[in-house]
Amino acid sequence: MKQAVYMFEEGNQNMREIIGGKGANLAEMTRIGLPVPEGFTVSTAACRDYYDNKQELSVKVKKELFSALEKLEAKTGKKLGTVNNPLFVSVRSGAVHSMPGMMDTVLNLGMNDETVEGMTKLTGNARFSYDSYRRFIQMFSDVVLGVENYFFERELTRTREAKGYTSDPEMTAEDWKELISKYKDIVLDHTGESFPVDPHRQLLLSIEAVFDSWNNDRARIYRRLNKIPHDLGTAVTIQSMVFGNMGDDSGTGVAFTRDPSSGESLLYGEYLINAQGEDVVAGTRTPQPIAALKEVMPDVFEQFSTTCQRLEKHYGDMQDIEFTVEKGKLYLLQTRNGKRTAQAAVKIAVDMKKDGVLSKEQALQRVNPDQLNQLLHRRIDEKYVRNSLVKGLPASPGAATGKVVFTADDAEQCAKNGEKVILVRPETTPDDIHGIIAAEAVVTSRGGMTSHAAVVARGMGKACICGCDGLKINLEDRQFSVNGDTINYFDTITIDGSTGEVFKGEVPMMEPELSGEFQELLTWADETRRMGVRSNADNPHDAAKSRDFGAEGIGLCRTEHMFMDPERVPIVQDMILADNQTDREKALEKLLPMQQEDFTGIFTEMAGLPVTIRLLDPPLHEFLPDKEELLVDITTLQLTTPEAPELKEKQKLLRKLRELDEFNPMLGHRGCRLGMTHPEIYEMQAKAIFYAAAHLAGQGNTVKPEVMIPLVGHVNELKAMRKVVDEAAALVQKETGREITYTVGTMIEVPRAALTADEIAEEADFFSFGTNDLTQTTFGYSRDDAESKFLSRYVDTEVLEANPFMQLDRKGVGKLVESGVQLGRKTKLQLKTGICGEHGGDPHSIQFCEQQGLDYVSCSPFRVPVARLAAAQAAIEQREKEKISV
Repeated sequence: MKQAVYMFEEGNQNMREIIGGKGANLAEMTRIGLPVPEGFTVSTAACRDYYDNKQELSVKVKKELFSALEKLEAKTGKKLGTVNNPLFVSVRSGAVHSMPGMMDTVLNLGMNDETVEGMTKLTGNARFSYDSYRRFIQMFSDVVLGVENYFFERELTRTREAKGYTSDPEMTAEDWKELISKYKDIVLDHTGESFPVDPHRQLLLSIEAVFDSWNNDRARIYRRLNKIPHDLGTAVTIQSMVFGNMGDDSGTGVAFTRDPSSGESLLYGEYLINAQGEDVVAGTRTPQPIAALKEVMPDVFEQFSTTCQRLEKHYGDMQDIEFTVEKGKLYLLQTRNGKRTAQAAVKIAVDMKKDGVLSKEQALQRVNPDQLNQLLHRRIDEKYVRNSLVKGLPASPGAATGKVVFTADDAEQCAKNGEKVILVRPETTPDDIHGIIAAEAVVTSRGGMTSHAAVVARGMGKACICGCDGLKINLEDRQFSVNGDTINYFDTITIDGSTGEVFKGEVPMMEPELSGEFQELLTWADETRRMGVRSNADNPHDAAKSRDFGAEGIGLCRTEHMFMDPERVPIVQDMILADNQTDREKALEKLLPMQQEDFTGIFTEMAGLPVTIRLLDPPLHEFLPDKEELLVDITTLQLTTPEAPELKEKQKLLRKLRELDEFNPMLGHRGCRLGMTHPEIYEMQAKAIFYAAAHLAGQGNTVKPEVMIPLVGHVNELKAMRKVVDEAAALVQKETGREITYTVGTMIEVPRAALTADEIAEEADFFSFGTNDLTQTTFGYSRDDAESKFLSRYVDTEVLEANPFMQLDRKGVGKLVESGVQLGRKTKLQLKTGICGEHGGDPHSIQFCEQQGLDYVSCSPFRVPVARLAAAQAAIEQREKEKISV
């Protein structure tokens, strides 16, 4: 650690890794001459050093810290802890990646019984001085000393009510003095020590508290959710205070340079007169829209509007700006790239590209691929006659239905139980993060469009309504009332985050319509990406949906899903229960035309695009009834109607189930192993594929079937199964007189296949990596059991960086994919390779696929737009890397 502390003028926007996002942006605004209060930043390296030093600030850090403080005092002409012209500072976290509300802040630091008098003399405003002092005690005690904010708020409410006040601005200086004394008693009662009065000690304790907050529960949850590394640490910015609570010529606010919900190019935000910044985001007072500032402070509004335009152009992105006005003078406290809805992200990116602010590649990189999911969900049916219970502020668009819960813990627990819930709170705090994640949507009775609930919900793509003051929430009785209606815990409501309306019960929804900007962005993505994007689809409906979302073929058609049709199950069971080859073939003859119809429908929908069809994969017992349920049925019949004819049938089923029973079905008689022992099953499926292809070819259609043999671990398995497929193709071509172009490949889903891919490629036209099973066989984890029993704990305790079934494990599974591609192409240079597991729709995994040179990814239909954008971003990144390496 060469340097631990940086003055604002020493930094710039490219130093995020060193001084955090907040510090870098404050340094950059200082560098370009904007009105930023003086300050300095304690680096992320100092945070890491703090943890390495058993959570103590090192001598080096303290030395640089107090040296920087002396420079700040010289610049401002003020001194920390003096009565004459005292310096007060804010202490804020500033991580490399924006984590709004997840870590701690302390304002007005430096206040004590003496400096508050000094401030009163300087300002001539005793009420303001003592209001600032009580705020400091309250915030410092909560953040640093661990005394819950509740105790202070309760005392404030009691004092206000006792004096007959309805709001804080009615409190006088004497009232604040009285409350400060009570606050000090609260601190003494809860900590056993008096409130610390030495400003230098206050500063050290606050910095340590911010460093400690890097690892608080809500910060760790947020980082896991947003895939932010835990080892980065946070920086701390120390900035001279400017006060928005000095009277009616002062104020504070938060604004976005564009509407974060719609993306419209207009100034969007809120402000409060005679308030500090935390009042706006905390939701304790309902703020005014930023446009109203033009009437109250026209000069300030004009300066602020011009500054917003300048910052957006400078950073090339929508900005989220915090500001304070002190005695008519504007100060900027922060700027950062603003969080936005998916709809807004797409519109902003497209508009900025058209305006010449961004290139096509830059515009593509402005949109988080996972956000696109938000655009593919339902909204309230336009034909529905709206009769809302109440209306609040439309803080985050989208519609949701769920059962009402009133605490974050309840939301989390109910979601784990499979219930869809809506979290209803007076306001949310960062401690509610786990409940917001679990809930379908959030409703608060207080707070504005930039409150905690609004910002977090927008970032997650969840519907949210704030400032719904018509809701009278009773947390003790777990209910809320509105206009004579009472909604109890677990009653169902629907909300429309786009209009701010709350409805009783469930209301009809509509499928989404994608905007022109959405389609344009994806067109740019298609022009930019190298890899193809296919979908996993098992029926004509899903195939059609895939085409709608831009899929370029089907990368995985799972034929077992066709066998699950209720009309086909009896025939499948006849095939399984057959005592001899003849009876089995009779059942297969009945299934063949059904399978042919399936493939005809899928080929028709895909209109000449490639369709990869996986032959039967699961073990046969999956098509039979549950053994335990069957035992119960048999026992009941034996006791009640032992002569019932169905008893013998059920007993026969049970015998077959016991015969097929396996200790480890996932590694048992399934996939190509089933085809090896019952080749007639694969023969029937291959014939159905080729009959469908021949039929459509006869109508002048182009068909591109790709037959995939599952679970191959040895080249001889693929060789034998390919022979079955080739013979079926030859037979159908001879019968129909139609030449059918097809390929035969395998799904690489066991480690041996990846390690012997050079041999397997001798018999394969393509490889498709089935990363669901490849992850299971590589880790030795059963997906069904691991996710419910220990995987979440592994991720929580950082045994694993991420759930390997959701994000491809590059170091283990990824090495097998890399090996499989390299060895396979060593044998066949043009061997086509793709991925068709769940990872095919995960941006992080798609990036890896691009690095390995795979030809395509395949994912669920609704993830296709995500994959198209992620593939484009991966291609851009890979090209940039290649340029650098050259």
